[in-house]
Amino acid sequence: MSNVYLNGQFMPLEEARVPVMDRGFIFGDGVYEVIPVYAHQPLGLERHLARLDRTCAGVRIKNPYTLLEWRDLLSRLIANEPAKDQSLYIHITRGVAPRDHAFPANVSPTVFAMAKPMPPVPAAWLTQGVKAITHADFRWLKCDLKTTALLANILLRQLAVDAGATECLLLRDGFLTEGAASNTLVVVDGLLLAPPRNHLLLPGITYDLVLELATEKGVPFAERPVSEAELRRASEVMMTSSTREIVPITLLDHVAVGCGQPGPVFKHLLALYQELKPS
Repeated sequence: MSNVYLNGQFMPLEEARVPVMDRGFIFGDGVYEVIPVYAHQPLGLERHLARLDRTCAGVRIKNPYTLLEWRDLLSRLIANEPAKDQSLYIHITRGVAPRDHAFPANVSPTVFAMAKPMPPVPAAWLTQGVKAITHADFRWLKCDLKTTALLANILLRQLAVDAGATECLLLRDGFLTEGAASNTLVVVDGLLLAPPRNHLLLPGITYDLVLELATEKGVPFAERPVSEAELRRASEVMMTSSTREIVPITLLDHVAVGCGQPGPVFKHLLALYQELKPS
């Protein structure tokens, strides 16, 4: 891996060190962002940085850099990574302080960032789809903030791994929220349905882009609550994320979704999404 960035310096990953009293280590008191890069060009950079800024504000960590400073820092990381397709990772914690739940005064945030190669989505996922399971969404009530405290997501995603599945779709009070590490879209009676972007799910950048494409290209869709019953009878289910783009789910809780193959709405949206990517 090429050099990473830590608190104002570029260095080999092996040399990067964070004090054990960093609140990110002690409390998980931090935020993060992941940005896809294609042909050395980031996709949706301003959107990702705007979400980072919103999350910082939401947890009351001062964003340490301006938009221009972030752009310069990230462009250096991209340039130093040989792979054309990459993922950028940004990690900000409240900083180093004695262990106390209350916010420390006069502490500088810890800032870490890196670029690494982003492998393509496995071809079989796109031609055959993937398996998913469902589970009750037992996370907190500020899921719209992209924080580093991901233990609940980790536990839920591991349930999918244990079941030989790729993702775990989450249900809260009888309605679909999102996946443990993705957003979710379904097709019911020919209509693309998207759970509403609120505090119960993370507003994914890829999710936003796909819905904008649907609007521009006349794909019928509605952003509204999606019931578990609708999820169960959907003809198509798909997940979206920055590094996996759009992936069809063709087996849900051991039951085939629709005909058990990637559907036409997924194929159409995937083709449209590919046109957005720098080449």
